[in-house]
Amino acid sequence: MKSGFISIIGRPNVGKSTLLNSILGEKIAITTAKPQTTRNIIRGIYTGEDLQMIFIDTPGITKPRNKLGEFMTGSALRTLNEVDIIMFIVDDYPEKGPGDIYITDILREIKTPKILLINKIDIMDPAKYKEIYDFYEKTGIFQEILGVSAKDGTNVRDIIDHTGSMLDEGPMYFPEDTVTDHPERFIVSEIIREKLLLYLEEEVPHGVAVEIESYEEKPDIIKIGAVIYCEKKSHKGIIIGKEGRKLKGVGKSARQEIESLLGTKVFLELWVKIKENWRDSDRDLSSFGYKVK
Repeated sequence: MKSGFISIIGRPNVGKSTLLNSILGEKIAITTAKPQTTRNIIRGIYTGEDLQMIFIDTPGITKPRNKLGEFMTGSALRTLNEVDIIMFIVDDYPEKGPGDIYITDILREIKTPKILLINKIDIMDPAKYKEIYDFYEKTGIFQEILGVSAKDGTNVRDIIDHTGSMLDEGPMYFPEDTVTDHPERFIVSEIIREKLLLYLEEEVPHGVAVEIESYEEKPDIIKIGAVIYCEKKSHKGIIIGKEGRKLKGVGKSARQEIESLLGTKVFLELWVKIKENWRDSDRDLSSFGYKVK
């Protein structure tokens, strides 16, 4: 049997989480069009015939603006020497995303085998694809360069086959029916945060954290209580909305997806609290699960 760990890296919004969900055939990582949607390391487990691959979806690599940003970028970079394969995703010319050059320079110094994925080929002009391909091929640091559409699944099977062929023999790390090692509480909190990202104004989402305060399983229903933390009083008002409509919309949308995930009825209660400047507080970051080193 072949097995190993694969780190998925790239700038924010290049489709890392979408690709992971597409490989697994189900959603374990939240996805939105807003930067920094992924904050934690998300592990997705693909098990096929005589093959198990543990994919590590990392936060987008970018210049940090606060301690939360330092945590996110640090989390992504720390995986590079700890995995069997690095999967680097791009979706544009290198000069359009300076972060791609920064990441490429880092990868030059790392001996771990690397695959480059050029994402969004479903909407990309073939000439543009060729230019991107040629640029990265000339670097000489990638064992494979493949085009993919994480959104519609084009070439995802090829990615699985190529990546699997690069792995050595190894053990089965997880039971074959496991798709992630994250507990349900974590995934529930991420679903709530995803709905907040989708519903909220541009300046609010990155200052929002979700904490599950209660999680009570009963025979026919799961009761969940979650606190949404924001950094400003004005943000609290935006999250709640006029007559509580926005918070109700977030709660309804999150509850429906959580029920689909867990396969049972869910009673979801949401509260909004203010925790000023939590993104620059080591103590607050730690309490929300972001262990800053």
